[in-house]
This record gives sequence, structure tokens and C-alpha cells, in this order.
Amino acid sequence: MDTKQILKNVRQIEIRTRGLVNQLFSGEYHSVFKGRGMEFSEVREYQFGDDVRTIDWNVSARFNRPFVKVFEEERELTVMLLVDMSGSQDYGTSIKFKRDTAAELCAVLAFSAIKNNDKVGMIIFTDHIEKFIPPKKGRSHILRIIRDIIAFEPEGSGTDIRAALEYFNHVTKKRSIAFLVSDFMDEGYDRPLKIVARKHDLIAVELSDPREKNLPDIGLVKLRDAESGAEKWVDTSRSAVREAYRRKWEERGADRRRQFLLSNVDSISIDVQQGYIQPLVEFFRMREKRY
Repeated sequence: MDTKQILKNVRQIEIRTRGLVNQLFSGEYHSVFKGRGMEFSEVREYQFGDDVRTIDWNVSARFNRPFVKVFEEERELTVMLLVDMSGSQDYGTSIKFKRDTAAELCAVLAFSAIKNNDKVGMIIFTDHIEKFIPPKKGRSHILRIIRDIIAFEPEGSGTDIRAALEYFNHVTKKRSIAFLVSDFMDEGYDRPLKIVARKHDLIAVELSDPREKNLPDIGLVKLRDAESGAEKWVDTSRSAVREAYRRKWEERGADRRRQFLLSNVDSISIDVQQGYIQPLVEFFRMREKRY
């Protein structure tokens, strides 16, 4: 993809997703993701009715009259996008690849964040950390994030969610909102998942394509793993083969959701052919009811 086409795609995504943010998600985002609490603002003289627990005794002793600390809500948040760019993200059988959906989804989340004056950063990963963009504010910064998702050419093809979570926990010291966008075709990340979820507000965004669950009856075909490159002949005309494949896929999905539940991680399941709008709306409504 040349530079002109990349910029055109970025602009199209900006127009499409900013409209969605203005219409659907900005208010929900603000109500669901709150600031880290109260931060110190200033000291002023005590007034009748002030809570005596807010008296600053050091300042009061210095001026020989009571002063109180004034606090205000610390609204600013940091949103981190952990985006899987492994080989399986270039999979899609109809309208969009997973990678295309990831770009639009991240744009919606990022524009929602900056509309509320929050910072946004991104970690792109495969079987290793490919790129880290520190959190910042502003439209130009968000457009850079979108551009990088669209145009980025990863070095690796596999998936290492453990490495992504450990890296995120290392570079992000303050509590943040983290969206882990992946198809989760990986194992062995349960422990870092729990560690990150204890410190941050971690949301898993599962991307999938319906063809990954159900094999079509098209006879003998060669299937190739997009991440490992391994190839295997499969006779899809046999109903037992198709059923075993479907059952295995559902078992893996159930195990993954159980893992999220045990780690106290919310999840959003997105079928790339059906779109991300409804799942996002339902997620925001669920979080709003909870809090």
C-alpha cells in the first residue's frame, strides 16, 4: 500500500469513526471510565461547614489560623491499545480482515478518549513487541495510531500475549484502561493476565471470523496456519471432521472466557463480518449498569 492510499484510508476511518463517537460512544465512555479519584488542588482558609478532616495542620500552624486542603476529581485517564498484528489478523473471508476491524475499533476508542481529554498510547505485538507509542493527546496523535495499524508491516507472524502484557505492565506505572485487541490464538498468558488486571482496567477484545468456527463442505483442502506456516490436508466433506473442528473451536472459546472471568477481565466478542458497533454499545451499557 503506497503512502497516498494509506492516508486516504486513514482519512476514511477518521470520518467514519468520529461520527460514531459523536453519536454513540462519547457519553457512554465518560460515564463508564472514571478518573482515578481525587487529587489535591489548593489550600484555602477554613470556612464554616468545612470538613475538619481536610484541615492542613502544617499550614494552619504556620499561619496560626485553620486552612483546609481542596481536592478535585482527577479526570484525566490513560488508555492503552494492545494490538495483535500476528499473521492470523490478516484473515477474513467476506467483508473485512481482522486487521481492518482492529483499526476501526481502535480509532473509535481513541477518539472517545481524546474527546474526554484522556491520553492514548499503543503497543503493537506479534510473537514479540513490535512497536510502542507512548500515550499522548490530540488528533494528530490519534491519526498516527490509525496509520500505524493500517500500514504497519510486522516482523513476526506468531502471537505472544504473555510478552505483550508483561511489557505493558513494565512501561505503564499508573493505573490505565487497557484494551487487548486480539483473536487470542495463544496459550500460557493466564498469570500475566491476572497481574495486569489487578493493577489496570483490562478489557479483552476478541476478534473472530465465522469461517474459523465452521468449515465449509468443499472436499479435500490444504489448510495453512497463518502464524506457524504449518500445512495440513483436511477432508471437509466428512461431517465428523467438520463437527470435531467446530467443537474444538467452541471449547477453546469457553476456556478463554472462563480465564477472563477468573482474572476479573471484561471481554467484548466481535465477529468481523457483523461489525463492532453493537458489541461496543452492549459493553458500555453493561459497564454503566455495574457502576
